[in-house]
Amino acid sequence: MRPAHRLLAGVLAAGALALSGGLTGCAQSVDPIERLGRKAAQKVEERRVSQATARRWGLDKPLAPAPKPPPRSLPKGAGPGLPPVLDRVPTKDKVVFLTFDDGAERDPRFVRMVKELRLPVSMFLTDSVAGPGYAHFGELASVGATVQNHTLDHPYLPGLPYEGQRWEICGQQDKLKERFGQRPRLFRPPYGEYNADTLRAAADCGLSAVVLWRASMQINDLRYAQGTKLRAGDIVLAHFRGPDELHGASLTEMTTRMLRRIQEQGFTVARLEDYL
Repeated sequence: MRPAHRLLAGVLAAGALALSGGLTGCAQSVDPIERLGRKAAQKVEERRVSQATARRWGLDKPLAPAPKPPPRSLPKGAGPGLPPVLDRVPTKDKVVFLTFDDGAERDPRFVRMVKELRLPVSMFLTDSVAGPGYAHFGELASVGATVQNHTLDHPYLPGLPYEGQRWEICGQQDKLKERFGQRPRLFRPPYGEYNADTLRAAADCGLSAVVLWRASMQINDLRYAQGTKLRAGDIVLAHFRGPDELHGASLTEMTTRMLRRIQEQGFTVARLEDYL
């Protein structure tokens, strides 16, 4: 056999061996095209798993993917140098935003639920309530939940002078920065009550927006606060009112019921922080 023919035969044999090894799993390829194919296959597998996961968590189907959010845009502030106050996000996307307050309930299965359903939730934490269980919320943050400010002690802020409000808000900024590595951008006043001093203190503490809610799903019975139906961009308060009112059910089970109601009305859940 001529040298050129031997060289060609060797190349073909090596190619056949590599192909055989790739098919049998005995050889690893560094071909970037193949790696892209593997990633695509992995995404297909993840979608397949998510179908089964939805059923495992009590949903008939997975939550619809949220559309790509527009560039972040905050509404006009409540005054010069003050953050905006909003109970919904101006959008035509069929999305709502799921928020939880305080941090009283620390259901371990909820972490797994958020991870497996890829559920975008915002946790507005009060230090005196959530503080003993910050490790739990660290786990939630590690699977995609976001942590925001709900004061140190959950007081009625309009009843405090500016200095007291600033201490409550900035103090929780410091606590959450120490625990989670970054300062929140969003603030929810306890009971949804605020005054001009609240807005000034929130601005002075570096917060970008004061977040209220338009729809409230009581976790124990899922009634809407004002009998209203969901609208695009609604900020939903998943209001957990204590273990005595769960009637033996868990936060995870009640969240499943809430997600069913959201799906029934033709919405999905998006990440609040992607829009603000």
